[in-house]
Amino acid sequence: MRDLSLYRPNVGVVVFNAEGRVWLGRRIGTPDPWNWQFPQGGVDEGEDLEVAARRELFEETGLRSVDLLGRTEGWIVYDFPPEVLNGAMKKRGNIGQKQVWFAFRFTGTDDEVDLQAHGEQEFDAWRWADLSEAPGLIVPFKRAVYDQVCTEFGRFARS
Repeated sequence: MRDLSLYRPNVGVVVFNAEGRVWLGRRIGTPDPWNWQFPQGGVDEGEDLEVAARRELFEETGLRSVDLLGRTEGWIVYDFPPEVLNGAMKKRGNIGQKQVWFAFRFTGTDDEVDLQAHGEQEFDAWRWADLSEAPGLIVPFKRAVYDQVCTEFGRFARS
């Protein structure tokens, strides 16, 4: 059994458009070919998880026009590999992240996307993609999480 206190609380967001495609951002500073991912980010102390998901989504993408479709139950956990485990994470005692994932339907238009909405830009490009593409585009240490999330949220791609 994992000690979840060693994992940083985090939320992940899968945004589906009206055609059932998902929003992917190209992460700045991450090498090809594993530099496309869903928005995600840390949860502030005492913050509601859905509130955190909406905040992170806006900060990273500028998107606000979304309706909740569903969420994963419980924590999905992954460990940082040694090359990613940096000093700050070691100092806080985090050996990975525990995540709850949210699925949203985007109800706005593409011109709502603003990769600099928060000032701390995480993505330098974005695109709509098939949900099945996402696990092959993420860094390998997160792939099992993406497989699980894509399986669970696959029903929204067909809606």
